[in-house]
Amino acid sequence: MTERDIPESWHPTRGINPDEKERLSRTQKVGDHQASGIPATGSYDSVKQRTEHNTEGLPIKDQSDVTQRVKKSYIKLPGWMKGWVAWALLLTLIPGGVAFMATAMLLKLPTAPNCPAIFWPLASASVRLHCAQLAASKQTVNDLLQAIALVNQLPPDHPLRGEIDRLLEVWSQDILKLADGSFQAGKIEEAIATARKIPQDLPTYKVVDEQISKWETIWAKAEGIYKNAEEELRQQRWQSAFMVSSKLLRVDNKYWSSVKYDELNGIITSAKEDVDKLDKAETLASSKVVDNYVEAIKLAESVGKNSYLYQKAQELIPAYGRKMLELAQAKMAERDADTALDIARQIPEITGLRIEVEDFIALADAKRSAWIGNITGLEAAIIQAQQIEPSRPVYNEAQQLISRWRLEIEDVSRLEKARMLANQGTINDLSAAIAEAQLIPTSNPRGSEARQDINRWQAQVETIEDRPYLERAEQIAFLGDINSLQAAIAEASQIRQGRALYPEARRRIRTWVGRVQRIQDQPLLDQARDLAQTGDLAAAINAARPLASSGRSLAGEAKTAIEDWQGQIRARENWSQAKAVAQTGTPEALVEAIRIADKVSNNSILRMDANIAIEQWSQQILDIARTQGSSDIAKGIETARLVPRGTSVYSAAQEQIKTWQQFLNPQPEQLIPSIINTP
Repeated sequence: MTERDIPESWHPTRGINPDEKERLSRTQKVGDHQASGIPATGSYDSVKQRTEHNTEGLPIKDQSDVTQRVKKSYIKLPGWMKGWVAWALLLTLIPGGVAFMATAMLLKLPTAPNCPAIFWPLASASVRLHCAQLAASKQTVNDLLQAIALVNQLPPDHPLRGEIDRLLEVWSQDILKLADGSFQAGKIEEAIATARKIPQDLPTYKVVDEQISKWETIWAKAEGIYKNAEEELRQQRWQSAFMVSSKLLRVDNKYWSSVKYDELNGIITSAKEDVDKLDKAETLASSKVVDNYVEAIKLAESVGKNSYLYQKAQELIPAYGRKMLELAQAKMAERDADTALDIARQIPEITGLRIEVEDFIALADAKRSAWIGNITGLEAAIIQAQQIEPSRPVYNEAQQLISRWRLEIEDVSRLEKARMLANQGTINDLSAAIAEAQLIPTSNPRGSEARQDINRWQAQVETIEDRPYLERAEQIAFLGDINSLQAAIAEASQIRQGRALYPEARRRIRTWVGRVQRIQDQPLLDQARDLAQTGDLAAAINAARPLASSGRSLAGEAKTAIEDWQGQIRARENWSQAKAVAQTGTPEALVEAIRIADKVSNNSILRMDANIAIEQWSQQILDIARTQGSSDIAKGIETARLVPRGTSVYSAAQEQIKTWQQFLNPQPEQLIPSIINTP
């Protein structure tokens, strides 16, 4: 027969009340003796007691016929058994019957108790133990607790107490293991609640607080590691975050060392990828290219809500949208409405700028129509602007533009009339056009444009009036003599300042004045140059100096000539001084002579002589050094060092110095070991 399972609804103390506790204790003791194999007496009372308290909880009226026949055999015996023969026969049959009954009982398997149907106040210890083991075999917290409750109520002196205590220890340890399983699965509160369900009177309960403390310590450590890794993530220290997260692998909890570790590493990897996305987005946005702005917004949008960079990404999206709108506004400021509208229409709705973009597009469309410049365009612009509702933020601006464009329609009408007059090109028509355009107030939208047209037409009138003066001056100046040039200057000077041709007239006058001055001053400059050719540079300078300071057309040429002549004078003086110093012949004098001769300008004809002398004086210094070195090497080295760098003998002087230094500081001779040949 198979054992019946115990449903979760039954309870080991079901049906007990305070009045029955004493009787229950006595009944359990009787039943325990029976279940433990303790033989009962042959009295009727014993049989009656067993039948009244059968383990299946049946009423007395349902007892079996066998039990009734046993009772009758004790109450009344047949008369034939009263004699000795009967007793002899009875003694002969009893052993066989007992043997038969024992064999039958051994061969018949006991019926498993139906645990859910048992009336526990009357159940025996063996039945309780059997049902408790059955419940404990399910290895769930509730079943283990039910198993403990079934047997834990038995008295301490019960014969089965040793086995019960052993099982209680096993089952309470099983509950603690199940609690630890919950802890390992990441359910610490469930683990603590489970552990605290162990009855306090069991020995295992003594380690419950210790185990809970251990769990809480491990949990707190793991949470601390996790928070530290999160902080490293916020600081974008990826390598450090990985290092911190690896500490979870050493935590004595499978949930933290596996699930949370994998989760954290996934977050770190994802966060690093998000940083790369935002870095790329920033690079794209810095280019100020519309397509790049759109791509940057898409990258920022792709950062997930669980990312540590989600908030930053969400802040960047409207910022990039704002930059796109600013770029569109800049294009509008340049009157590039088509480009501005194209940019605005590409701004994604996720930027949160939908209302601003719609208002911008509405006004930009209207302005584009107005910028056509004719009445039709202005009327279309007014109609477009009138579509903007009063609730929109740009409604007031739209109304101002409508008023402006209505005034502008009047201005455009006047300007069109004035331009038609000006196209005739005569002085009278231009004057009439100017008069018409002057009717447009400066404060009107087209006032500035009208002023520009007026100025242009006025310049045309002045050009027509003054061109004859300039043409006559050109004809007069053609001869090129002083009198003709002066007459041309006088003719062109009739064009007054502020007139259209005044700047051109002044350029022509400056050219003619320069030609007059050159004709007048050229003889003086030629005379100065003649003096320089003869070698009298001082006289040449004196002759040219008045021209250099006159501010006339030849002043620049005179200044250049004077600077050249002054340079030649300085070159002569330096050359003469160098030769005089070199006459002394000492190394120091020769060095000074070289220094002075090197001042001679490279543009001077004396520079060649100076270069030759510098080489000769350098060689002379080296010769003196060698002479000194024959008796005083240190003195020779000192003198050789005076040879200037850049001269042809400089390298020879350096070699000589090196030779002398080696002589003064000889290197120690290398000792060469002799080879001894042994016979």
